[in-house]
This record gives sequence, C-alpha cells and structure tokens, in this order.
Amino acid sequence: MTIEVGSQAPDFQLKDNHGRTVRLSEFRGEKNVVLVFYPFAFTGVCTGELCALRDELPRFENEGTQLLAVSNDSIHTLRVFAEQEGLEYPLLSDFWPHGETSRAYGVFDEDKGCAVRGTFVIDKEGVVRWSVVNGLPDARDLKDYVKALEAL
Repeated sequence: MTIEVGSQAPDFQLKDNHGRTVRLSEFRGEKNVVLVFYPFAFTGVCTGELCALRDELPRFENEGTQLLAVSNDSIHTLRVFAEQEGLEYPLLSDFWPHGETSRAYGVFDEDKGCAVRGTFVIDKEGVVRWSVVNGLPDARDLKDYVKALEAL
C-alpha cells in the first residue's frame, strides 16, 4: 500500500551512485525532498524522465529542495548511468536488501522485482505532501512536481 499524503515519510539509508550514504532524515528541518522511484537505469522511459529532471534541475535541487532518485539497481550500475547521462543529482540504490525502501513506500512490484514510478514530495518536517504513482510504462509529468513544490 502506497504511503498516503499527510503521513510521515519512512526514513531510509541508501548508498548513492558514488557509494556515499544518504538518509532522508538528513534533510529534515533543512530541505523539502522530491523522492522519485523508477524501475531501472538504461531503460527508455526511465532515462527520459531522469534526463528531464536533469534539464530542469534548478527547480528540483536548490537551497530549499533536494532531489533523490531511487531504483533497485546496484550502485555500480547507477554510477555508469549517471556518468553516461550527465545526471548530477543523487541516484540511490535500493539494491540490498532488495527493494526494502521501495516496499516501505508501497511502490515495489513483487512480480517484476523493481519499483514502479512513484514520486513523493516531502516537506521539511518529513511529511508527504504530494504523491503520484504510475505503472511501469507510464511516464510522469514534471509540471506536477513543480506545482506540488510551489504549494509548500
């Protein structure tokens, strides 16, 4: 079951594409977080979505907001993917224990072994203020994220 708007966002500790540990709680009291789950690096829709975020990065990663993208890929895969696509924001690996964070947010597809396209806008107090969950083939609209951030 997907985390509901108004709920406290589950904290997590994941490695990024450079092997650094990132905790959601690090941003509490400091920044809003746009948390984007995506199925796999190097796939068409995922690459398109993450490159669109790259192209609009100042809207999603700035003094008041942090963008975090999560997949079930290994950190090594994510490092190569980020380098190839010029992604300068953290790509977090929910590889092991496989899908633990994706499950906590209710976006893990047990049959496919990956996260579906879930996005959560989390405020500085750690509360989910907006979310959208799309199926594997359905890209999300970045304009919706912008509107959700502007409403905070």
